[in-house]
Amino acid sequence: MKAYRSNFERGTTRWAIRRAQWRALGISNEDMEKPKIAVVNTSSELSICFSHLDKVAERVKQGIRDAGGVPFEIRTAAPSDFITGAGLGGRYLMPSRDLMVNDIEVAVEGAVLDGMVCLSSCDKTAPAHLMAAARLDIPSILVIGGYQACGVLHGEKVDIEDVFESVGELGSGHVTAETIEEMCEEAIKSPGVCAGMGTANTMHIISEALGMTMPGSAPVAAGSERMLALAEAAGHRIVKLVDDDIRPSSILTPAAFRNAVTVGLSVSGSINMLRHMQGVAAEGGVDVDVYKIVDEIGPDIPLLCAIKPNGPSRIEDLDAAGGVQTLLRRLAPLLNLEVMTCSGALSDILDTPHAAGSDMATLDKPVKPGPSVIILKGSLAPDGAIMKLGSGRKRVSFRGAACVFESQEDALASLKAGQIRPGDVVVLRGLGARGGPGVASASWFVAAVKGAGLSEDIAVITDGQLSGLNGGFAVGQVMPEAAEGGPLAIVRDGDMIAIDLAGSAIKLEVDSDAIASRLAALDEEERPLKGWLGIYRSLVQPLSRGGTLRPRD
Repeated sequence: MKAYRSNFERGTTRWAIRRAQWRALGISNEDMEKPKIAVVNTSSELSICFSHLDKVAERVKQGIRDAGGVPFEIRTAAPSDFITGAGLGGRYLMPSRDLMVNDIEVAVEGAVLDGMVCLSSCDKTAPAHLMAAARLDIPSILVIGGYQACGVLHGEKVDIEDVFESVGELGSGHVTAETIEEMCEEAIKSPGVCAGMGTANTMHIISEALGMTMPGSAPVAAGSERMLALAEAAGHRIVKLVDDDIRPSSILTPAAFRNAVTVGLSVSGSINMLRHMQGVAAEGGVDVDVYKIVDEIGPDIPLLCAIKPNGPSRIEDLDAAGGVQTLLRRLAPLLNLEVMTCSGALSDILDTPHAAGSDMATLDKPVKPGPSVIILKGSLAPDGAIMKLGSGRKRVSFRGAACVFESQEDALASLKAGQIRPGDVVVLRGLGARGGPGVASASWFVAAVKGAGLSEDIAVITDGQLSGLNGGFAVGQVMPEAAEGGPLAIVRDGDMIAIDLAGSAIKLEVDSDAIASRLAALDEEERPLKGWLGIYRSLVQPLSRGGTLRPRD
């Protein structure tokens, strides 16, 4: 019989006290010898994103039992961007990712379990699960929670993205509060994540592209029989991975990250995928620079589908076209097919029959040429900033005077009051990983700008959080952030800022001596903070390094 790490030496203290605990739970003598698998469940009654996961967990556990393992369901935090984002301007969202990583380490490593299956749904859960798998390096699989169904209002489809942008339409008089209430009644018709190419669906796609899910997992309709069957199959597969000692370190290789970036660019995924992939690499000690890969290959990766907000299609259209499996086949000439996945070599998986839809673009006939996501660099962002281009852009450059805000709330108030006008460059700063702390939200403002019909008439630049559902001329993740002494900290109202997409440049048009003088005069004093956000601020690394938690230099 295989010597699983969870089987302690007979007669030792930890063997005896574990045996007493587990026998009291009804675990048989036979099961004591089997592989012990954690089922990491982020079920929550707070958010529709997670409301179906208890049912999913049951299918995973059944698969584990059928394959000869013993499942142990554990719970972690379940952050939802649209629920957890309500507190302190979204400052708890990014820190929740790393809280989950540490929570999983405590539960799984503390109990010395043999493998884990993680149920991933809203934005922060998939990256947290990938990071935990990379850190613990025990056999692991992610089960994708799937996307939600949307409704119809007055003969038109309506989804959470429409609700997200409605505050801007309300402020500009395009809709009424009563209309928004009607939208809220119809926008969400099932459990699961937002139906656009936001961070959640992007990270589901990235998880499969990295090889950490069962083939065919993304995208998938939440609660569908296909999704439940994939969950059960993951339960079967994890026992095999444990028996064969196949660990994330053999899957999460530099080549796998390059493949995943390629797939992410082909769908113009959320810009947040870059910080999350870099975080996974950091936790696994993988020597890759995700931002450098985007710079290198971005122009060569065409857009193969245009899911909202990148274009008119919806996530169910990508599902109908065969999802990630079709994308991988279309992109095969640009991929390393020898990488390993949790189901075997990628080349072998792609050799199996696959029912692809007819609506997926091809490399020779794409939706548009690359790049779909670009890294901008210059005097305003020496270490880079990220912009999502999607399926098109009305303008390829922007130059205007800065309007500086220290909070999203102040910017929203100014927008509502009509004080932000076409041609302005709105700067939201001090919202980054350290400055927020926790990468405070700027996404509600950008959504409101689109709702107000100004998304191509003003530019928004921030070191704060942008949603994958955001569109318009929005530049996010400015690095270094303002709190790290980046030039964003010294921008003044009226300073001219120029953005050149063709040249991948973002420039603060202030004399270099003046920039140096302003930077030298910065006050580095930080306000005291209690609780988790204070701990987070003291440990968080720059987003250029994935925003993971480490003792600061």
